[in-house]
Amino acid sequence: MAIKITHDAGAPTASIEFMITRPLPDYDLEEVEAPIPRDVDPMLASQGFKDLLDETRTILDRELPAANLEITQLTGAICHDRSVHRPGIWLVLRERGTSKEMSAAAMKQVAHVAETIRSTFNLS
Repeated sequence: MAIKITHDAGAPTASIEFMITRPLPDYDLEEVEAPIPRDVDPMLASQGFKDLLDETRTILDRELPAANLEITQLTGAICHDRSVHRPGIWLVLRERGTSKEMSAAAMKQVAHVAETIRSTFNLS
């Protein structure tokens, strides 16, 4: 699982989780596996990971206005991958102007945004 998208029932929100499965040398993330969850914390606290989040926000700022979506949360995550733990990016997007479930058009945009982030950073 490189990307996991979850749409909330009864709410105009969707969460996207990107598990980092390969080293990202441009962000000083050479090791992306840990035997216990706490060992992922230093990866998430590194300057390289903070830079990755900043660049992710830049992509979102460019992509979201036209999609009628807004960021409600963007942070690091500890992802479980079989017997190891990995760093990841976790974000929540909300469709503007509705209190019901996310529209089909917005769901399609969420998938597009997720793929844009995945391909930009080569997240498997």
